[in-house]
Amino acid sequence: MNQIRNIVILTGAGVSAESGIDTFRDAGGLWEQHRVEDVATPEAFARDPELVLRFYDMRREAIQTKQPNAAHHALARLDAEWRGELLIVTQNVDDLHERAGATRVLHMHGEHLNAWCTACDERSPWTGPLLDRPACPECGVAALRPDVVWFGEMPYRMEEIFAALREADLFVSIGTSGAVYPAAGFVRNARELGAATLELNLEPSQGSSWFDESRHGPATEVVPAWVDELLTRK
Repeated sequence: MNQIRNIVILTGAGVSAESGIDTFRDAGGLWEQHRVEDVATPEAFARDPELVLRFYDMRREAIQTKQPNAAHHALARLDAEWRGELLIVTQNVDDLHERAGATRVLHMHGEHLNAWCTACDERSPWTGPLLDRPACPECGVAALRPDVVWFGEMPYRMEEIFAALREADLFVSIGTSGAVYPAAGFVRNARELGAATLELNLEPSQGSSWFDESRHGPATEVVPAWVDELLTRK
């Protein structure tokens, strides 16, 4: 991995799991308690908005009690010290990257601590419940929903992500299942564009074979070790 200047990092649920935030696909994970079709689709929100809002109110409240772990802090350190281009693209809707100090973060699946007004299309910081259908702070209409990309919806800021991948010398995937597209396809895009590719994951993902190198173990161990190695080389 010599002559690396521009880095794109994709993070998934495995980065936040050791902070106590439920993963989606593991045994005992979030979706064992609720069917995707019931809480994470536009159709579910139209059919039973109270169930969906209650589910996300619980998630929003829980996330605010969690703390960044060593993996978040290591990536924040990399963000602060890396002199080249760096973009942390996260599939996570928590704010633990930011609370650890990272600034170059893009939330492709939205953010739990935002509310989106479907009337005026504004996003507002939001830490309280939505179940009581509060009015939008911008337009006054009671049309707020979680600012989270549901299944069947387009992830945010895809043009920015692909622009960063085109310039990347290194693509790193951390704590992802390799099962959710379009994020699962980023490693192929990066390889086709000539970037080196590295997977840091608890175990091999569904897309492990696409990576030049894979390192397996808890995120709180493998991510700080990799960051130390990279910053020592620079």
